[in-house]
Amino acid sequence: MKIIKTPIKDLLIIEPEVFSDKRGYFFENYNAKKFREFGLNYNFVQDNESKSSYGVIRGLHYQISPYSQTKLMRVLFGKIFDLGVDLRKNSKTFGKWFGIELSSDDKKQLLIPKGFAHGFSVLSEKAIVSYKCDEFFNKSSERGIKFNDKKLNINWKVPEKNQLISEKDSLLPFFENAEMNF
Repeated sequence: MKIIKTPIKDLLIIEPEVFSDKRGYFFENYNAKKFREFGLNYNFVQDNESKSSYGVIRGLHYQISPYSQTKLMRVLFGKIFDLGVDLRKNSKTFGKWFGIELSSDDKKQLLIPKGFAHGFSVLSEKAIVSYKCDEFFNKSSERGIKFNDKKLNINWKVPEKNQLISEKDSLLPFFENAEMNF
Protein backbone atom coordinates (compact mmCIF):
# COMPACT_ATOMS: atom_id res chain seq x y z
CA MET A 1 0.00 0.00 0.00
CA LYS A 2 1.26 3.46 -0.91
CA ILE A 3 0.18 6.70 0.68
CA ILE A 4 0.52 9.62 -1.74
CA LYS A 5 0.38 13.20 -0.49
CA THR A 6 -1.64 15.78 -2.38
CA PRO A 7 -1.02 19.56 -2.49
CA ILE A 8 -3.43 19.85 0.48
CA LYS A 9 -2.12 18.64 3.84
CA ASP A 10 -3.88 15.51 5.19
CA LEU A 11 -5.87 14.88 1.97
CA LEU A 12 -4.28 11.62 0.79
CA ILE A 13 -4.39 9.19 -2.11
CA ILE A 14 -4.26 5.55 -1.05
CA GLU A 15 -2.86 3.20 -3.68
CA PRO A 16 -3.31 -0.46 -2.77
CA GLU A 17 -1.03 -3.24 -3.91
CA VAL A 18 -3.08 -5.29 -6.38
CA PHE A 19 -2.24 -8.93 -7.09
CA SER A 20 -3.55 -9.96 -10.51
CA ASP A 21 -3.41 -13.17 -12.50
CA LYS A 22 -5.56 -15.02 -15.03
CA ARG A 23 -8.20 -15.68 -12.33
CA GLY A 24 -8.71 -12.01 -11.52
CA TYR A 25 -7.25 -9.89 -8.72
CA PHE A 26 -6.94 -9.51 -4.96
CA PHE A 27 -6.11 -6.47 -2.83
CA GLU A 28 -6.65 -5.12 0.66
CA ASN A 29 -8.87 -2.07 0.38
CA TYR A 30 -8.36 -1.31 4.08
CA ASN A 31 -5.98 -2.55 6.75
CA ALA A 32 -6.06 -0.77 10.13
CA LYS A 33 -2.55 -1.94 11.05
CA LYS A 34 -1.03 -0.56 7.85
CA PHE A 35 -2.94 2.69 8.26
CA ARG A 36 -1.55 3.04 11.81
CA GLU A 37 1.98 2.42 10.47
CA PHE A 38 1.45 5.48 8.24
CA GLY A 39 0.17 7.49 11.22
CA LEU A 40 -3.46 7.25 10.09
CA ASN A 41 -5.41 6.36 13.21
CA TYR A 42 -9.05 6.09 12.25
CA ASN A 43 -11.84 4.03 13.71
CA PHE A 44 -14.22 3.57 10.80
CA VAL A 45 -17.75 2.92 12.04
CA GLN A 46 -19.98 3.13 8.97
CA ASP A 47 -19.78 1.98 5.34
CA ASN A 48 -21.92 3.68 2.68
CA GLU A 49 -22.57 2.84 -0.97
CA SER A 50 -24.16 4.78 -3.80
CA LYS A 51 -25.00 4.03 -7.41
CA SER A 52 -25.18 6.91 -9.87
CA SER A 53 -25.47 7.58 -13.59
CA TYR A 54 -23.20 9.62 -15.84
CA GLY A 55 -23.24 13.32 -15.00
CA VAL A 56 -24.45 13.00 -11.42
CA ILE A 57 -22.70 15.39 -9.05
CA ARG A 58 -23.00 14.63 -5.36
CA GLY A 59 -21.83 17.32 -2.98
CA LEU A 60 -20.34 19.28 -1.59
CA HIS A 61 -21.17 17.62 1.75
CA TYR A 62 -19.76 17.60 5.29
CA GLN A 63 -20.80 17.43 8.92
CA ILE A 64 -19.78 20.12 11.39
CA SER A 65 -18.01 19.27 14.66
CA PRO A 66 -18.41 17.38 16.88
CA TYR A 67 -19.84 15.00 14.25
CA SER A 68 -17.38 15.74 11.42
CA GLN A 69 -16.31 12.71 9.40
CA THR A 70 -13.21 11.32 7.79
CA LYS A 71 -14.15 9.45 4.60
CA LEU A 72 -12.19 6.79 2.73
CA MET A 73 -13.59 6.78 -0.82
CA ARG A 74 -13.33 4.05 -3.46
CA VAL A 75 -15.08 3.00 -6.66
CA LEU A 76 -16.47 -0.52 -7.00
CA PHE A 77 -17.67 -0.02 -10.59
CA GLY A 78 -17.05 2.76 -13.09
CA LYS A 79 -15.17 6.04 -12.78
CA ILE A 80 -15.67 9.25 -10.81
CA PHE A 81 -13.94 12.57 -10.23
CA ASP A 82 -13.60 12.76 -6.44
CA LEU A 83 -12.55 15.82 -4.46
CA GLY A 84 -12.16 17.45 -1.11
CA VAL A 85 -12.39 21.17 -0.23
CA ASP A 86 -10.34 22.38 2.75
CA LEU A 87 -12.65 24.06 5.29
CA ARG A 88 -10.08 24.33 8.09
CA LYS A 89 -9.93 28.08 8.74
CA ASN A 90 -6.32 28.02 10.03
CA SER A 91 -5.04 25.97 7.09
CA LYS A 92 -2.79 27.50 4.43
CA THR A 93 -5.06 25.86 1.86
CA PHE A 94 -8.40 27.02 3.32
CA GLY A 95 -10.94 27.20 0.48
CA LYS A 96 -8.74 25.20 -1.91
CA TRP A 97 -9.71 21.88 -3.41
CA PHE A 98 -7.97 18.84 -4.83
CA GLY A 99 -9.57 16.23 -7.04
CA ILE A 100 -8.57 12.95 -8.64
CA GLU A 101 -10.19 10.41 -10.91
CA LEU A 102 -10.91 7.17 -9.09
CA SER A 103 -12.00 4.04 -10.92
CA SER A 104 -12.71 0.39 -10.40
CA ASP A 105 -9.78 -0.25 -12.75
CA ASP A 106 -7.06 1.65 -10.85
CA LYS A 107 -8.49 0.89 -7.36
CA LYS A 108 -7.05 4.09 -5.91
CA GLN A 109 -8.80 5.62 -2.92
CA LEU A 110 -9.06 9.15 -1.56
CA LEU A 111 -8.84 9.81 2.18
CA ILE A 112 -10.80 12.94 3.03
CA PRO A 113 -10.19 13.96 6.65
CA LYS A 114 -12.41 15.87 9.03
CA GLY A 115 -12.60 19.55 8.13
CA PHE A 116 -13.19 18.99 4.43
CA ALA A 117 -16.26 19.17 2.22
CA HIS A 118 -16.56 16.23 -0.16
CA GLY A 119 -18.09 15.74 -3.57
CA PHE A 120 -17.81 13.65 -6.71
CA SER A 121 -19.04 13.55 -10.28
CA VAL A 122 -19.71 10.41 -12.30
CA LEU A 123 -17.60 10.12 -15.46
CA SER A 124 -18.68 6.65 -16.60
CA GLU A 125 -22.12 5.47 -17.73
CA LYS A 126 -22.74 4.17 -14.19
CA ALA A 127 -20.66 4.17 -11.01
CA ILE A 128 -20.92 2.40 -7.70
CA VAL A 129 -19.05 4.18 -4.92
CA SER A 130 -18.28 2.80 -1.48
CA TYR A 131 -16.85 4.73 1.42
CA LYS A 132 -15.99 4.33 5.06
CA CYS A 133 -16.74 7.00 7.69
CA ASP A 134 -15.19 7.39 11.11
CA GLU A 135 -18.31 9.04 12.53
CA PHE A 136 -21.96 8.11 12.15
CA PHE A 137 -24.30 10.21 10.04
CA ASN A 138 -25.84 13.00 12.12
CA LYS A 139 -28.71 14.84 10.42
CA SER A 140 -28.48 17.93 12.67
CA SER A 141 -24.80 18.50 11.78
CA GLU A 142 -25.20 17.92 8.03
CA ARG A 143 -24.00 20.89 5.96
CA GLY A 144 -22.96 21.60 2.39
CA ILE A 145 -21.71 24.05 -0.19
CA LYS A 146 -23.17 24.66 -3.63
CA PHE A 147 -21.31 22.56 -6.20
CA ASN A 148 -20.93 25.41 -8.71
CA ASP A 149 -19.65 28.08 -6.33
CA LYS A 150 -17.61 30.54 -8.42
CA LYS A 151 -15.14 31.14 -5.58
CA LEU A 152 -14.22 27.43 -5.59
CA ASN A 153 -14.32 27.19 -9.41
CA ILE A 154 -14.42 23.39 -9.47
CA ASN A 155 -14.12 21.67 -12.84
CA TRP A 156 -16.38 18.65 -12.36
CA LYS A 157 -15.27 17.17 -15.72
CA VAL A 158 -18.90 16.87 -16.83
CA PRO A 159 -20.36 19.36 -19.35
CA GLU A 160 -22.94 21.63 -17.69
CA LYS A 161 -25.73 20.32 -19.95
CA ASN A 162 -25.09 16.78 -18.62
CA GLN A 163 -24.83 17.64 -14.92
CA LEU A 164 -27.47 15.99 -12.71
CA ILE A 165 -27.89 17.65 -9.31
CA SER A 166 -30.34 16.74 -6.56
CA GLU A 167 -32.79 19.41 -5.48
CA LYS A 168 -31.25 19.29 -2.00
CA ASP A 169 -27.73 19.95 -3.37
CA SER A 170 -28.96 22.73 -5.66
CA LEU A 171 -30.23 24.61 -2.59
CA LEU A 172 -26.95 24.50 -0.64
CA PRO A 173 -25.33 27.85 0.28
CA PHE A 174 -22.28 29.30 -1.43
CA PHE A 175 -18.88 28.96 0.27
CA GLU A 176 -18.96 32.43 1.83
CA ASN A 177 -22.30 31.69 3.54
CA ALA A 178 -21.64 28.08 4.58
CA GLU A 179 -21.43 27.20 8.25
CA MET A 180 -18.01 25.78 9.19
CA ASN A 181 -16.46 25.17 12.60
CA PHE A 182 -13.13 23.56 11.83
